[in-house]
Amino acid sequence: MARSRKKSPITGITNAKTEKSNKRKANRKFRRVAKVQIKKGDTRLVSIKEVSDVWSFDKDGKQFLQNPTKKDLRK
Repeated sequence: MARSRKKSPITGITNAKTEKSNKRKANRKFRRVAKVQIKKGDTRLVSIKEVSDVWSFDKDGKQFLQNPTKKDLRK
């Protein structure tokens, strides 16, 4: 991995490396709500966007770096 480089200079806005834990919590919450709705016999199931808010995750999106350094392009 010494020569591994990013091909596009896009990075997250905050210092958070990943949103994996946020996505896991959101999917668990979605599956729990969907399972309860199925047991109740609801015909309309909830979507994942109704259960979780992506704006409350650790990273607030992505940004494009205009003049990236070599350090910015490392994986």
